[in-house]
Amino acid sequence: MQIHSLSHDSYFEDEYSLIGIHTTLEDYKLAYLLNKNLSTNFYKLKKELVIENNQNKAFFSIFNYQNTTYEYDWYLIANSSKTENSTSENQLLLTTETKTYLIPEKKNVDFFIKISGEVEPSFISKTIKKIKTIEQVITSYSIDTDSLKSKDFLIF
Repeated sequence: MQIHSLSHDSYFEDEYSLIGIHTTLEDYKLAYLLNKNLSTNFYKLKKELVIENNQNKAFFSIFNYQNTTYEYDWYLIANSSKTENSTSENQLLLTTETKTYLIPEKKNVDFFIKISGEVEPSFISKTIKKIKTIEQVITSYSIDTDSLKSKDFLIF
């Protein structure tokens, strides 16, 4: 007697496109400039993305924009998180900073834009061109999600 069976359709993988951004801007400044140049409306989510490993917690800021016209959900996600660790030795307070990456194999990327849904490559190209026009953005490009080892962290 068969109790439960799974088909390939049961393993639905979220369809999304990923854009990498190199910049020295803070997250809120980048969100503002993206809103201005892409006609988006990114807003900061109250909850951050939390990744726990080796007894450390890393917090990554997330901004969201919902495009009701094309039914795309956009996310602006920081790729790095800094945490300060304080230790005291012989009456000295020592502070060290630990930097954790959301996608470690892309350490040079400062932010990701995740666009959920099936998006035309031409739309992604146009979006990247617009992002590159922002003076404070060093570069921006499309990232092949199949090549990422840590892509599970982008599922939320």
